[in-house]
Amino acid sequence: MLPFDLSEYQSRIERTKARMAAQGIEILLATDPANMNYLTGYDSWSFYVHQLVMLSLEADEPIWVGRAMDANAARVTTYLKPENIHAYSDDYVQSINKHPMEFVARIIKEYGWEHRYIGLEMDTYYFTAACYITLQRELPRAHFKDITSLVNWVRVIKSPAELKYMNEAARIIERAMRVAIESIEPGVRHCDVAATIYHAQISGTPEFGGDYTAICPMLPTGVGTSTPHLTWTDQPFATGDATILELAGARRRYHCPMARTVHLGTPPKRLADTAEVVVEGLNNVLEAAKPGVTCEELERVWHNTIAHHGIVKDSRIGYSAGLNYPPDWGEHTLSLRPGDDTPLQENMTIHCIPGIWQADWGVEISECFRVTEHGGEPFADFPRMLFVKDY
Repeated sequence: MLPFDLSEYQSRIERTKARMAAQGIEILLATDPANMNYLTGYDSWSFYVHQLVMLSLEADEPIWVGRAMDANAARVTTYLKPENIHAYSDDYVQSINKHPMEFVARIIKEYGWEHRYIGLEMDTYYFTAACYITLQRELPRAHFKDITSLVNWVRVIKSPAELKYMNEAARIIERAMRVAIESIEPGVRHCDVAATIYHAQISGTPEFGGDYTAICPMLPTGVGTSTPHLTWTDQPFATGDATILELAGARRRYHCPMARTVHLGTPPKRLADTAEVVVEGLNNVLEAAKPGVTCEELERVWHNTIAHHGIVKDSRIGYSAGLNYPPDWGEHTLSLRPGDDTPLQENMTIHCIPGIWQADWGVEISECFRVTEHGGEPFADFPRMLFVKDY
């Protein structure tokens, strides 16, 4: 069931260990589900309980630690040897008397690593304060260091095999976005369109199916378009309203996000004009997204474009995207914003989403692209425009 050849995982391990050694880390505890997947292939909806992948500079293979009922998922979805799969009993789960990190600490002691320099992903969604306190208490001789984005930065440049899955995800989002736009009609309930989107995302194409996405479909409509992260209600769509669609296709956990805006009836001039500016700025960003250009230089291309039209945007316009699990398809590394001097490299994959949100309206048009020597190459082939449905 592995989505990649074993050699690909071995390359990932080697590059991760090199970063560990450079930062003086001997043991790494990866609790981010995407990082666990990246290093071992582990793929299960088990991230609501404590689990991790442990990587030692001394060991050839990582160690998986998780709930007993999920141990078979590790056997089924990873390349790990049975002796490198360690499961804790169910009385650790959501207990006020014991914590799974006590079990993790015991494993570390059994390997004789309790005095080592241990890297922790301190700012991930699934590593809690209780995790840290428990490890400190159980491993008083260990030296802990925050390495939150260490594996994420290894992930930031995609291999040909990863790009293949992102291209397949693009075929899925093309279909899902087309279905979504076609389904939005006056009188149709938001929830019914959301259901249609889910069907398209998961059924995928005749050649391959889709995964659940790390973010559910976003469908802010009417005044809701003034903010980006609303989902859906059971209210009907209405003539005269705009709806923002921020969706993704996902294939083997690799995402291709896309945002478009649709308006029912003739749009207000301010919306139509702003959409044209957003497309102009996005096109300029894609043209400039070449290796060596820094993230802040790329954002400046956008900034200079919209400044000519008197538009101001304070938030970032993009981020690295690819492999991920809920609640976010962003990779938590580079951001297209002032102050980020990260130089682009070939085969970085970025979701550029220069949304404009005003007091009571907004517009989003985005692209997920690959950095190439010729500029940003969008994964999806879909019209870059404000969609208007006249009645």
